[in-house]
Amino acid sequence: MSRPVRVFVVDDQALVREGLKTLLDLDERIEVVGEAGDGVEALERIGAARPEVALVDVRMPRMDGVELATRLSEEHPRVAVIVLTTFDDDEYVFGGLRAGARGYLLKDADPEELVLAIEKANRGETTLGGQVASRVVSELMRLGGPLGSDDAGPLSEREVEVLKLVAAGASNKEISQRLYITEGTAKNHVSRIVRKLGVKDHLGAALYARGYVERP
Repeated sequence: MSRPVRVFVVDDQALVREGLKTLLDLDERIEVVGEAGDGVEALERIGAARPEVALVDVRMPRMDGVELATRLSEEHPRVAVIVLTTFDDDEYVFGGLRAGARGYLLKDADPEELVLAIEKANRGETTLGGQVASRVVSELMRLGGPLGSDDAGPLSEREVEVLKLVAAGASNKEISQRLYITEGTAKNHVSRIVRKLGVKDHLGAALYARGYVERP
């Protein structure tokens, strides 16, 4: 078995930090290596803790989660950030993605979903909770066609289904299993979505909302 993923927990509520540590320490795939009560404290401690993934709340005193995600991407780029919060407001969702977060989950997420999100973030993949993924895709649809794409056009209903799964971090194999289609068909759907959105690859499609939100 591969070594556990090193995780740092940042939340202003001590009970939440303790609960997350207790939950994650029960899973041999995860090792909690540190904690902090806000962004300022996290930046002071995270260098010595050397985590691979940071679970970050949004609303915290002194430095909130969005600013912390921004600072971590600049100062500790090897630390993948997952926003873990009770808030699913657009301001926080898209702010977290703009700041470089690799995931955005609500605190009522299933423990296994959280562990899988941590593993994916450590591999450089993206995970968005179901409600968040739907919101990201809705924003994509609302904002219209992509920049500079020769194959621009509305996504089909099936492509929207596929894009929701892509936004949630699903691989082609996982998409095929969820939609009961072959892996080749799933790959073709993703390829068409990538062309229509004008992005480079599967991951680009998952993060495309970030580009739209940052457009002037």
